[in-house]
Amino acid sequence: MIMKAKLLPLVAATLAALYCSTSLAATDTEEAIEKLPPSLPGQVHAKIDSATPGLMPVKPLEEVPDDIMAMLNKLPEEKREFVLSGKGAGVLNPDIMYELLRKASAAEVTQYVDTMMEVYDRVQYKKGRDTDQIEMNRSAKNYNTWRVKRPAELDPEREPGPISLGRYLGGGRSGIPTFAGAPVAKTPEDLKAGEVDVAILGAPLDMGSGWRDAIHGPLAMRMNGRGLGGTDVSTMVNPGAVLNIVDYGDVAIDQLSTERSMQEVRSMVREVAETGTIPFIVGGDHSLEYPNVAAMADVYGKGKVGVVHFDAHLDTGRGRVHLLDHGQPIYRLMKEAHVRPEDYIQVGLRAHYSKSYYEWEKEIGMHYHSMAEVERRGWDAVMERVVEEASTNTEYLYVSFDVDVLDPGFQSGTGTPVSGGLTMREAIPIVRRLCAESNLVGFDIVELAPALDASYVSTLNANSIMFACLTGVAMHKKGIKQKGFISDLSSEHGQTDYYGDSKDEK
Repeated sequence: MIMKAKLLPLVAATLAALYCSTSLAATDTEEAIEKLPPSLPGQVHAKIDSATPGLMPVKPLEEVPDDIMAMLNKLPEEKREFVLSGKGAGVLNPDIMYELLRKASAAEVTQYVDTMMEVYDRVQYKKGRDTDQIEMNRSAKNYNTWRVKRPAELDPEREPGPISLGRYLGGGRSGIPTFAGAPVAKTPEDLKAGEVDVAILGAPLDMGSGWRDAIHGPLAMRMNGRGLGGTDVSTMVNPGAVLNIVDYGDVAIDQLSTERSMQEVRSMVREVAETGTIPFIVGGDHSLEYPNVAAMADVYGKGKVGVVHFDAHLDTGRGRVHLLDHGQPIYRLMKEAHVRPEDYIQVGLRAHYSKSYYEWEKEIGMHYHSMAEVERRGWDAVMERVVEEASTNTEYLYVSFDVDVLDPGFQSGTGTPVSGGLTMREAIPIVRRLCAESNLVGFDIVELAPALDASYVSTLNANSIMFACLTGVAMHKKGIKQKGFISDLSSEHGQTDYYGDSKDEK
């Protein structure tokens, strides 16, 4: 009984390692990633595969204390070499292991090492024991029906161009809901004929998150379209009057497979971008950032598109069991050289990632702006820095907005909320500015899970963020180039010196 009681800390730590550590399967995962052929040739950043959480290489223990070494020397060679190889560190933190061993008898030391070896063995992938995939029924008659587009020959003949679904001139809430109440387009020919500026498409995917209901993000944003129409009071610009906007429908999604869905998303986003139209993608979870941005690189060139990534989380994970999910799109994009690390800008970070994640991002040259930086510098200073960084290095910009960057007080309808986030009054201006003051080529808003918010506030705020970007695109089209432009009519009562401080500003 005494032996079992003393082993409880080891068992607890082992279970924690099983659930929290992905370092043990590093070799298999890295080999799997290496076998993924990039769709286009590109130069991978030299430091992209340096040590990072989730894919830590097994390293021999360094500077083992003398008293611990004396204990290990009494073990059989196989057990001693296991510990010294560093494999045991994947099961137990070395410092914790040293403390346990110091309190253990010789018999307990042997049992500790045996337990670590058993756990290490069980964590590894073993062919024949572990299932890595379940074969699909390739003879199923509907194997590809989810992704095969309806032939044009089956539709009534019509002239290319957007199609209005509204029944009444007044619009309002009547008719079939679409994004922003916009007309519908089905083909690239519709986009070209309608000289469409922005095509909004839904990507109802949530298999990449494990947190359900992001699948209903597009439906909710269509149904509850408040916040998506009219004139933006801050700028007095009406994006609906300036831009030709369409609802491009939903992309084909295999609701049981993130992997099978990725190429379809990438293909449709590319299809839109190739016409010169800006794709706005409504998710869906954040695994969508991978095919969305990869499509931008397909059209505009690898390494030529910068990304501003709004998120509470870093999303730079790798080495997980599944090679793509909502926490890993950034590494994959950089691994395949679609985006250079120095052209990635993150905003709003505050989730509880370890120090090593930030050290890795610093090492490879990414830009990251955490809420700790906001706490120290103030939001205005951080916003100016982000806008400045977004306008350098690359000709094109893509904005990816995960709604969990917002504080849960404003956005409870998301799968992984984190306290201490942005307010709507902070988020709207920076999104509007990025979309106005850069050459925006794409935008996505993801991780809205409407079922997790009994009110419509989360959907309202998601639509308001998208409206801010639409306003920015309209400002860009109108040629409004003033940084941080705000209308005098709405902010200064339309007067030259309402507050009496214009002289001081000069």
